[in-house]
Amino acid sequence: MKGRILKGIAGFYYVDVPEAGLYECKAKGAFRKAGVKPLVGDFVDMAVIDEEKKVGNVEKIMERKNELIRPAVSNVDQAMYIFSVTKPKPNLNLLDRFLGMMEYQDVPTVIVINKVDLDTEGETNRLKAIYESAGYQVITTSMKSGKEKEILWNVLKGKTTTVAGPSGVGKSTFTNLMHGTTVMETGAISEKIQRGKNTTRHSQCLALGEDTYLMDTPGFGSMLIPEIEKEDLSDLFREFRDYSPQCRFQGCAHIHEPDCEVKRALEDGKISQSRYDNYLLLYEEVKNRKKY
Repeated sequence: MKGRILKGIAGFYYVDVPEAGLYECKAKGAFRKAGVKPLVGDFVDMAVIDEEKKVGNVEKIMERKNELIRPAVSNVDQAMYIFSVTKPKPNLNLLDRFLGMMEYQDVPTVIVINKVDLDTEGETNRLKAIYESAGYQVITTSMKSGKEKEILWNVLKGKTTTVAGPSGVGKSTFTNLMHGTTVMETGAISEKIQRGKNTTRHSQCLALGEDTYLMDTPGFGSMLIPEIEKEDLSDLFREFRDYSPQCRFQGCAHIHEPDCEVKRALEDGKISQSRYDNYLLLYEEVKNRKKY
């Protein structure tokens, strides 16, 4: 039987099989010997051990479209980063780190600015302009009121989306709002996969509708890409790519070099100061990283 892993915890994998339901599975020992670990989002072949108890074994992992480093999920079409314009205040360094990680993994990202109804200082428009000028789709919303629900659903429809963002910004409200767009019964699934409910959260894949999945993932403790070198970091900032080919020096770091088009674009207001400052912080972090 073919299905998709919706959640993995403590060595158990919960595989959703269309028209048959959810099965609690273990993975074959051959996966461990080969150094392969099933991931949330994997499409798999599963053998049924006990149909009545809905128990089985994962026999084969289908070829992955992609495999993310953080979060450890597979077959993702896009990412969505949600933050609030206030309460809590946005952490743009965290956002820029996440965007860099997704650029490195070639995953398109949609940015959602929530709680715009609480914005009394015009921050929404300023933040929206920063990231739209960097080449990202930005959606502003007030999820508590259900504003922009249709726009959000159209972004998700037919895709597998991994969602990230700080605590308290409305991710749970967003998930509940999106569940309300379908008539799918999720109670039985939710009840079955709550093993380890009070332990550390794990990634899970929520089916919202036909070919539409939402990956709810734990927070990110570290958002530094281990493989990245400082010379390649600027490639992860989309707006830098428009100017770096015109820099005088090939491999320009856009920091101290003369005739740097990226710095000129910064001076002209074509690149955001906050984005550039976060690039400098990341550059120093990568440069000073210890290699073992």
